[in-house]
Amino acid sequence: MGKEQLQVLNVLDAAKTQWYHYKAIIVAGMGFFTDAYDLFSISLVTKLLGRIYYYVEGASKPGTLPPHVASAVNGVALCGTFAGQLFFGWLSDKLGRKHVYGVTLKLMTFASIACGLSFGSNPKDVMVTLCFFRFWLGFGIGGDYPLSATIMSEYSNKKTRGAFIAAVFAMQGFGIIAGGTMAIIISSIFKKIFPAPTYSVYPLGSTVPEADYVWRIILMFGAIPAALTYYWRMKMPETARYTALVAKNAEKAANDMSKVLQVEIEAEHAKVESITKNSSNSFGLFSKEFLYRHGFHLLGTTTTWFLVDIAYYSQNLFQKDIFSAVGWIPPPKTMNAIEEVFKIARAQTLIALCGTVPGYWFTVFTIDHIGRFPIQLMGFFFMTVFMLALAIPYHHWTLPGNHIWFVVLYGLTFFFANFGPNSTTFIIPAEIFPARLRSTCHGISAASGKAGAIIGAFGFLYAAQSQDQSKTDAGYPAGIGIRYSLFVLAIVNVLGFFFTFLVPETKGKALEEMSIETENNDATSSV
Repeated sequence: MGKEQLQVLNVLDAAKTQWYHYKAIIVAGMGFFTDAYDLFSISLVTKLLGRIYYYVEGASKPGTLPPHVASAVNGVALCGTFAGQLFFGWLSDKLGRKHVYGVTLKLMTFASIACGLSFGSNPKDVMVTLCFFRFWLGFGIGGDYPLSATIMSEYSNKKTRGAFIAAVFAMQGFGIIAGGTMAIIISSIFKKIFPAPTYSVYPLGSTVPEADYVWRIILMFGAIPAALTYYWRMKMPETARYTALVAKNAEKAANDMSKVLQVEIEAEHAKVESITKNSSNSFGLFSKEFLYRHGFHLLGTTTTWFLVDIAYYSQNLFQKDIFSAVGWIPPPKTMNAIEEVFKIARAQTLIALCGTVPGYWFTVFTIDHIGRFPIQLMGFFFMTVFMLALAIPYHHWTLPGNHIWFVVLYGLTFFFANFGPNSTTFIIPAEIFPARLRSTCHGISAASGKAGAIIGAFGFLYAAQSQDQSKTDAGYPAGIGIRYSLFVLAIVNVLGFFFTFLVPETKGKALEEMSIETENNDATSSV
C-alpha cells in the first residue's frame, strides 16, 4: 500500500513521536478535561439544589429535586451532547476540523458561566434557566467528541495512534477528579465560614443562604480550562488527511506537515486528484457502497458505545445514591447542606482516583500492544463479573462493616469500563471510516453512546428507587431497587460483549488501509 499512499500521509504514519504529538494531546485533551468536569459536576450539586429550592417545612428529610426536575437537570446536558455530536461531526467533514474546533470551546465557555448565573425569582425559573444553559453546554461538549478524536487520529503515526487518542480521552478522568476536588475545596471553605447545624437539629438553618453560591461557583469553574485552551486550538494547522483527501489541496497539506514535522514533503497534485476522483472513493454515507464496506462497522461502533454508556453513566451520575444506600455517605438528615456536598465529592473523587483514572491510563499504555478488540472484550467481561459480584450478595454489602468491599468492587467496574469499552468505543470510530466521513461517523457513534447515557441517566433515576414506596425519594414511584438495577446493567454489559465482534482490530494499520482510500482501489468490502 505504501506506493499508492500520498507521501505526506506516509510520513505522518511513520513519524517518530515528537513535541507536536504531545502538544496535540494536551490541546485536544483539555477539551475532554472540560467535558468531563462539566458533565459530571452536576451530580455533585443536585442534592444541594434540592435542599435549597425544594425545602418542605416539617418534612423528615431534606428537600430533594422532584423527579421531572432531577431528570431534566441530570439529563439535559446529555441531550445537548447528543445533538452536538451529530451536528458538529457532520459540519467538521464539510468545513474542516480546524474551522469548527474553536466554535465548540466558545460555546462551552459561555454556557459554563451562564449555568452558574442561572437566574429567577422562584425555583422553577432557576431550574428552567439552568437546564437551558446546560443544554447548550452539552451541545458544545458534543462537538468536542468527533473533532478531538478525528484530529488526533489524523495527526498520529500508526504505531502509537491508539495511545495518543486514548490519552486525549483519558483527560476525562482528570476532569472528573477536578470537579470533585473543586467541590471539596469550595464546600470546605463555605463550611468553615458559614457553620450550620444538621438537618435533624434545625431543618431550616441546615441550609445557609450562602449555600446558593456553592453550586454556582462549582459549575462556573468549567469555563476556565475551556477558555485557556482556545488560543492553542486556533494555532493548530488543519490535518493533512482532511486537506489532501477532502479539501483536495495537496500543496497546503504538504506545507502544513512540512512545518510541523520539519521535513521536506512533496506536494503530489496528480496523486491527490487520482485518489479523490476515483469513483470507489466518493460514495456517500447513505449509499449501498458504504453499507457494503462499513455497514457492520458502524453497527458495531454504535451498539457497543450505546451499551457501555448505559452502564457507565448510570454508575457515574448516581454514585451518590448508591453510596447513600450502602451507608458510605451518612443519611442526609445527619448533615447540613454544605457538608453533604463535601462528603459526596469526597466519595466520588476517591472512586475516580482509585478506579477511573488508572483504567484510562492502563488503556493508554497497553492499547497499541494488546489491541482495541481484546481490551474492549475484556472490559465488558469484567464489568459484567463485578456488577454481578455487587448485585448477587447486595444485602451483605449494606451491612455495617462491609461497605469498604462494596466500594472496592464498585471501583473495579469503573476500572474495567475505562480499561475497556469506555475508551475503545471512542478510539475505533476515529480510525475505520473514510476521511470525508470520519467525523460524521464518529459523531453518529458518539451520539448513539449519548442515547445510552440518556437512558442510563433517566432510567436509573427511577429504576434504582426502593421497592418499598415509603423509602423512595419524594415524588418518585417505587422502582426495582439498586440490586436489580445492577442486574440490568450486567445484562447490558453481556450484550456489549457480543456486539464487540462486529468491530475490527485497527492496531498498527494506517487509516487509509482500513478505510481503503488508495489510488487504485477497487470496490472491495472491508467487512
